[in-house]
Amino acid sequence: LKTFYDRFYYYVPREGDTIGEAIRVPIANKADFHGRFKGQIIFEIKQAWRGFLAGSVVSFNLEAFMMTGEIDKVNLVISPNDRQSIGSVGIMKSKLLLSLFDNVKGCARSYDFKDGVWSYQALDLPQNGNVSIASYNSREDIAFISSESFLTPSTLWQYEAVDNSLHDVKALPGWFDASTMLAEQYFIASSDSVEIPYFIVRQKGLKLDGSNPTLLYGYGGFEVPLNPFYSAIRGKLWIERGGVFVIANIRGGGEFGPKWHQAGLKTKRQIIYDDFITVAEDLIDRKITSPNHLGIEGGSNGGLLMGVMFTQRPDLFNAVICAVPLLDMMRYHLLLAGASWMGEYGDPESDEEGRFLRSISPYHNIEKNGVDYPEIFFVTSTKDDRVHPGHARKMAKRLEDYGYKFLYYENIDGGHSAAANLAETAKRQALQHIYLWDRLGPK
Repeated sequence: LKTFYDRFYYYVPREGDTIGEAIRVPIANKADFHGRFKGQIIFEIKQAWRGFLAGSVVSFNLEAFMMTGEIDKVNLVISPNDRQSIGSVGIMKSKLLLSLFDNVKGCARSYDFKDGVWSYQALDLPQNGNVSIASYNSREDIAFISSESFLTPSTLWQYEAVDNSLHDVKALPGWFDASTMLAEQYFIASSDSVEIPYFIVRQKGLKLDGSNPTLLYGYGGFEVPLNPFYSAIRGKLWIERGGVFVIANIRGGGEFGPKWHQAGLKTKRQIIYDDFITVAEDLIDRKITSPNHLGIEGGSNGGLLMGVMFTQRPDLFNAVICAVPLLDMMRYHLLLAGASWMGEYGDPESDEEGRFLRSISPYHNIEKNGVDYPEIFFVTSTKDDRVHPGHARKMAKRLEDYGYKFLYYENIDGGHSAAANLAETAKRQALQHIYLWDRLGPK
């Protein structure tokens, strides 16, 4: 089975023909093919199709399709609800494995297909973390599943389909003292009353006096979810020293499937920024922190998010790490890979989409006088072949022309990661955390 221009084709070998005959598979154009299991072809659809909701995993009988060229019966594997999304899918010899995120927290299930119906068993994995199907083989009944959380490093589990058993095989070492910390999840209603989840990772016994140095991280684009993850850097350099780390699961990401992403596409993108602002305001309302002690960080599309926060709500933040960012949204489509993102952001040359992009473009919305902007820290790379460093350069130059303070670091190597090796990564992380402590820590 192959894809060509968002269409699916099944190739039937013919004698003496290495390519074979292509038969069009009439399934939703926006779909991911996962494989074949017990005669069923497994798809995850990204748009509503034949009565099934976007984000559902469905199957159909391959043999029946090959006889008629039509898909008769479609079987539902799983249809996630509004607060769920599919993580990864793995096909074994006698089971189909699937990781599922429920309110951004991961779990795993093993599925079987019998008498035309899919059924599943939940796997006994650690709760409130991230779960993914790491390795599997359609000819074997042993697979590997990985799990991690904000406070637990990545652990590899061996799953045996014959008796549905699990046991841990190996775990990465812990790099900070997690026994003194806790991770919590909160929800807050955004500007349109939709509940936005966010995680707080902090030391136990936190005083709610608004003085805690707090770093709020976000992305909000391209259906990329921010699920719980273990970070030695965040734990050692920030939380262990008394800082609070927050992840905002704003729209535009994939935390709740395609709809969560599509809610912020093109001219609807302001809702992504409203979500992030709402989380920041809730942290202040809960007295976890205050504007003087609240910093934000994001890279790439998250760098655009930082630029928008810098221009729309400079009163909320005292530190902004804007990494490998998009900032000139009127010319982004003319730089490097930018044209390929027009389905996400819109077309600057379109009247309606261009007007909206001009209204949010950080580069075009810096006020010349009288705004108390925080001292922003730009991080970019000369050799970034994805987001052109010209975005950060132009924004920094305009701030300089207007007399505003900023910090700027451009690594000459490393591409979109802004580092070519671990030594450069360590240097960049050190610069960023020193900046955060200087801006947000006790004075």
